[in-house]
Amino acid sequence: MDTEDQEPTLGAHETVMLAAFEGWNDAGSAASSALDHLATWWDAREHAALDPEDYHDFQVSRPTITRGPTGERVVSWPGTVLSTARPEGGPKIVLARGIEPSMRWRSFCAEVLDHAEDLGVTTIVTVGALLVDVPHTRPLPTFVTSEDDDAREEFGLERSDYEGPTGIVGVLGHEAQLRGIRVLSVWVGVPHYIAHPPSPKASAALLTQIERLIGVSIDLGELPDEAEAWQRGADELAEDDEEIAEHVRQLESVMDETSLPEASGDAIAAEFERFLRRRDGGTAK
Repeated sequence: MDTEDQEPTLGAHETVMLAAFEGWNDAGSAASSALDHLATWWDAREHAALDPEDYHDFQVSRPTITRGPTGERVVSWPGTVLSTARPEGGPKIVLARGIEPSMRWRSFCAEVLDHAEDLGVTTIVTVGALLVDVPHTRPLPTFVTSEDDDAREEFGLERSDYEGPTGIVGVLGHEAQLRGIRVLSVWVGVPHYIAHPPSPKASAALLTQIERLIGVSIDLGELPDEAEAWQRGADELAEDDEEIAEHVRQLESVMDETSLPEASGDAIAAEFERFLRRRDGGTAK
């Protein structure tokens, strides 16, 4: 393929942080699961762990107890871990994977970004998932936006017009921009009627977008098979519930009539705004 025909990608000379957090920004655990997949397949190595005492209410995000290899009880605390990886032929990657903090968001973002600067991060890609009115039988919509003028021109992106409540990825992205770090935001829509995790089809859609951005092939492993099983389960749910089945048919009709592409930024951004307003008891426009 001629160079001029290739899609632009984040260069191999860059250091790119991918950030996802469980909670408000992570419908169906699609975003956090996508980063877990990358950490496994890229054999990411832990760089730093933020002290959860500083940022979490343990009555909201409780620690868990498990048994170790020799039967000893192990307490695992909720928190955020930064790890590094270097996929062959691609940029150096920093993965910021954790749980949305309960408090001190500005301090949290400052600590994450301090580590990012120490590691030479030039671009941050925040990764999220939201519940939308889309059918599980069609490709799940994804979109990529940026507030950075150069990034929008280079990658052919739009600026998000959303105004309203935000999650930790929104705050992290804003604070990163203030430091002069380029920020891109990647989201996927998860069917609202099957919101419970996991959402392997949504995770696979996010990984496809990340693959395009960094220009490195990502092995999806078992995700395609898991996505097929997820879709069969959703099919069975619709078969057992006529109300859901009718809703799916309506969503399919709307999507087919409008020929909504997989990466329709305007449509999904508008739905994102309506969703957030509904979630916080506001009035959707």
